[in-house]
Amino acid sequence: MYELDEKKYLYFLAIIPIIVLLFLFNLYWKRKKQREFGDIELVKKLSPDKSIFKPILKIVVLLFAFVCIVIGLVNPKIGTKLETVKREGIDVVFAIDVSKSMLAEDVAPNRLDKSKQIVSQIINQLGSDRIGIVAYAGSAFPVLPITTDYGVAKMYLQSMNTDMVSSQGTSLEDAIRLSANYFDKGNSTNKLIVLISDGEDHSEGFEGAIEEAKKIKAKIITIGVGTEKGGPIPLKRNGVVESFKRDQNDEVVVTKLNTEVLKQIGKGTKGGYVYGSNTKEVLEYVKKALDNIEKTEFETTQIADFQSQFQWFLGFAFLLLLIDVFLLERKTGWINKLNLFNEKKA
Repeated sequence: MYELDEKKYLYFLAIIPIIVLLFLFNLYWKRKKQREFGDIELVKKLSPDKSIFKPILKIVVLLFAFVCIVIGLVNPKIGTKLETVKREGIDVVFAIDVSKSMLAEDVAPNRLDKSKQIVSQIINQLGSDRIGIVAYAGSAFPVLPITTDYGVAKMYLQSMNTDMVSSQGTSLEDAIRLSANYFDKGNSTNKLIVLISDGEDHSEGFEGAIEEAKKIKAKIITIGVGTEKGGPIPLKRNGVVESFKRDQNDEVVVTKLNTEVLKQIGKGTKGGYVYGSNTKEVLEYVKKALDNIEKTEFETTQIADFQSQFQWFLGFAFLLLLIDVFLLERKTGWINKLNLFNEKKA
């Protein structure tokens, strides 16, 4: 087992073809100048001790030394020991509302950005739990499958926007159903859905979806983002507000937080509801809920204890460079006698 510590340095290997081309061009240029000077055979007689293959050998040695230096910079690591690691935690799926109403700025900077901030902070306080992300508007869309890679999760989280789901509106039913289907049906890991929304539901009902969540023993914590007073939905171009969304009667649409719907969802699965205006209060509420959920063993992995091997490659590169210093372009006597490279005619 092995891994490469600094893969970016591998790009330096692209220099090798350039060096080879320059070397070949240099040979061609020397050959051309020799022809201009006089007969090739006469030129060879003027420098009888000059080796033909030594320049080639020198460039090969230098290239090998260069490759070793690059590999040393990459720092390959070889696994020397295997350990069994048992992890305990729960599975958490974040269902985030990305409908146009989440662009309302009744909370700063807007509802969607506030939601992403909350989720990011919750992820920061998780331990060995697995997480997944679902986006929803008029329909639900899988963003990130269940994983333990929190770095990747945050990357996907920050890329979420209101254009990622084509059908607009808000379907809490689809969000709950898709989130429930994210979990492995066969395992006994405890499950939690964290649903973040302004509570505006344009679907026919979510009672059936709640029953599906209860069947797999998944609790739902809902987080309300927005204000009951509400706010308009800005239409921006290049970050500048040009107008606000209007209805069929040309009236400015005012979107409001619907806490009753969110409380009903949380209560239906013995989860809970928390208002999302104060991030600190949300984090404390979610942390308390997580502490009350029993952790189960969900993964056993084998991890190798990797050790750096860069010193071997740098040492070999130094040896090759040392050889190159003493590798003169003159013929070596004993090699010349063996005539391994046909440098003298029989």
